[in-house]
Amino acid sequence: MPSSGTTEFYLIRHAPVAGDGRIYGRRDLAAVLDDAAARALARAVPDSARRIASPALRCRQTAQAIWPGAPFDTDPALWEQDFGAWEGVAHADLPDLGPLDTAALAAHRPPGGESFDDVCARVAPCLTALADARAPVALVCHAGTIRAALAWALGVTGPALGFDITPLSLTRITAIPGTGAIVNEVNRCPA
Repeated sequence: MPSSGTTEFYLIRHAPVAGDGRIYGRRDLAAVLDDAAARALARAVPDSARRIASPALRCRQTAQAIWPGAPFDTDPALWEQDFGAWEGVAHADLPDLGPLDTAALAAHRPPGGESFDDVCARVAPCLTALADARAPVALVCHAGTIRAALAWALGVTGPALGFDITPLSLTRITAIPGTGAIVNEVNRCPA
């Protein structure tokens, strides 16, 4: 249990989408909901948590499934990475970038899109502002957004790309004022 004066973040990746094998970062696809998983996630998050979702349809639908009838806010800072010209491109048709270390991969920006470093720069101020509330916060967002939150907690961007974030999984981070953050768990699928 977090101590008073800390902020416990409960980061939930949205439900799976009816994908078409193409990059869908900013494409607004609907979620394929799992009621049992949504109920398990609701039990894993304190009732007192402030609820915020990405404006993406799949995130709003997931939040509604987890907390039926309960209000939640949306924040555009929680959107998935904008893949620019790569949006809607089949994974098999993406260009081969060759060997890149994690720092170079995090800095790479698809044409007309955002790099992972850009996503981290967008997400970090949102998390920092929410951490000042010193109360539990539940965020329903995207794999890239959760990786950016992990980068914020760890203080490095590139290595955060190595985390697998499963749909309908829970990642918990505790923000401690003046100290930093602790990653409590990553990618747990509550039962």
